This record gives sequence, structure tokens and C-alpha cells, in this order.
Amino acid sequence: MELGAFSVSLNVKDIEASRSFYEKLGFMVFQGDISQNWLIMKNGSCVLGLFQGMFEKNILTFNPGWDQNANELNSFTDIRELQKQFKAKGVEIPDEVDETSSGPASLIVIDPDGNPILFDQHVDS
Repeated sequence: MELGAFSVSLNVKDIEASRSFYEKLGFMVFQGDISQNWLIMKNGSCVLGLFQGMFEKNILTFNPGWDQNANELNSFTDIRELQKQFKAKGVEIPDEVDETSSGPASLIVIDPDGNPILFDQHVDS
């Protein structure tokens, strides 16, 4: 099961202060729009998303179809196939993706400790 590129999405209180802090740790802005309160930062292969006012908790994020540099992969496991595999293993999915659809989609599962895990596919399969 290929989950895609991994990152941690942080719910931050002040995106400017967080950007400055993570730059001191060696992260550099990779993508995003600070005027919209979101940035993606990288340090080597580590990817960190900073999001102000967009979610309640920090989130583990997987992007099916992307590598760690947000380059589209030639082959990958589509989010609808991941959903089928999760359901077959008994993973509860509160808001399912329409399995007859195609292209970009997202879903969230919650681990046993209440941590959200976002699967966010930006590309067509």
C-alpha cells in the first residue's frame, strides 16, 4: 500500500512567528501563500506544513501521487483504492470519498488516540 509523500501539518497560532522559528531550525519555504495563512517548508526530505486557523489539531498528512518534492508520480495507489483497503481492514472513515469519482480528493481517518491522518490527493490517477 503506497500512501504517498509524508508531512506533518501543524496548527499554528502565528504563522509569521512559526515560519521564523522553523527557518532557524534549517527549514526553508517550499510552497504556500503566507497571505492565506499556509506555508509548506522543507529541510532535506522533511516536509512541514504550517497552517494558521485551518484545523483544530496537528495532522499527519500523506499525499498519494506525489513524491517528497511534490512531483507527480507515474504510478501510485489512488485515494479511492486506499479507502477500499482501509475499509477492508476495518478502519473507520468518517467522510468517505465517492469511489465512482476520479482525480483529486481527500479523506481523514482518526487513529486510536484521536490523531487525525489526512490523505490528500492533488493529482489524477
